[in-house]
Amino acid sequence: MSPKNGTKETTILVLAFLVTVGLVGAVFVWILNNPNIQKLSSEPEQSQGETFAQLANIPSGLFRYGGSTTWAPIRKEVDSKITTVWPKFELKYTDPITGVPGSSTGIKMVLKNQLAFSQSSRSLKVEEYQEAKQRGFSLKEIPVALDGIAIAVNPNLDIPGLTIAQLKDIYTGQVTNWSQLGGSNLPIIPYSRRPEEGGTVEFFYENILGEEKFAGNIKFIPTTTEALRKVAKNTGGIYYASAPEVVGQCGVKPLPLGRKSDQLVPPYQKPLIPPTQCPQKRNQLNPEVFISGEYPITRRLFVIVKQNGQTDQQAGEAYANLLLTNQGQELISKAGFVRIR
Repeated sequence: MSPKNGTKETTILVLAFLVTVGLVGAVFVWILNNPNIQKLSSEPEQSQGETFAQLANIPSGLFRYGGSTTWAPIRKEVDSKITTVWPKFELKYTDPITGVPGSSTGIKMVLKNQLAFSQSSRSLKVEEYQEAKQRGFSLKEIPVALDGIAIAVNPNLDIPGLTIAQLKDIYTGQVTNWSQLGGSNLPIIPYSRRPEEGGTVEFFYENILGEEKFAGNIKFIPTTTEALRKVAKNTGGIYYASAPEVVGQCGVKPLPLGRKSDQLVPPYQKPLIPPTQCPQKRNQLNPEVFISGEYPITRRLFVIVKQNGQTDQQAGEAYANLLLTNQGQELISKAGFVRIR
């Protein structure tokens, strides 16, 4: 290459560089002086609106759903408010044809195309994912709230609380008298729903019992309402359920729980309100201990959505998105659960 040609190429490269710098600088100055561009780049994205009315893609039609009994207070607070804003988005809670309502039965009904979506107090299981795949679609769980498992005992039972290990020992039959736990010489009467009847029982069985069998002395009761009545009448009774179903009840006492005996955490706001002051005053849930993880038995509540690209999927996702708005989360809190966002 001759020196003359080299000089010419160098000149061209320098000019190209200067032109590029000039263009970049001009674009930069234009961005700085354009307020619309600044606003767009600095504004955070919001995944959900503040109110039900701000959401889009809410389908029209009648959509049947079912599942967890734990969700009953949420349904009571939320569903009528949704249909007021979106009257064409009709929601109907549907019981199973056979058996009792619960997370598992709701998921089974979704798998069999009997429901558009379902509510669950536990995560999906591997076999449920697999069955959905065999049926030509998939399932998705969308968390919308936090919950805890509370332990109900008779108000006359004098015991400060239980550790998770002691709770397990009660339900696996290792401990059968309250005197073994520092209480009175009184037989323990443990109540439970059957394992196949609800997500709360399945959660308890897997996470507290470590899938060990329930003891032979367990009294199986079909509903939480009936079980709480039994505990209220029997000083030695004990039962576990979703915290909002236990904490505010007048006839039972919610027990503090802990991972260790010196770490007992009540699920309610102190001080404990005695039955003599109820219902004028009621114990209130303490959401802070659920959010922080101080309370040892917490879980998430899910909307189970069918991923099939049809209106069922649109309905399930719309319902979950409505619950995740600020309005939905406030209603969840009003129902006694803990907001997830």
